[in-house]
Amino acid sequence: MSRRPTHDPRSAAEKAFKAITAPKPAEAPPKQPSVPGAKETVSLRIDRDVLDFFQEEGPGWQERINAALRKAAGKA
Repeated sequence: MSRRPTHDPRSAAEKAFKAITAPKPAEAPPKQPSVPGAKETVSLRIDRDVLDFFQEEGPGWQERINAALRKAAGKA
């Protein structure tokens, strides 16, 4: 009666090789803490009629859009 090995040496070797040579997943850079009240410049595509609505009252339209977005996000 011969004893069978409890593991396959070839599979074990392949597993060890892959563990060493497989590319490691890239770590996401640490998220920068947000500075209260800091503004960030972004490019945003808005329908013309929506933009017209906010610009009708003149200067300050960007702040009005920001306030509307804050309210919609539940941050106001």
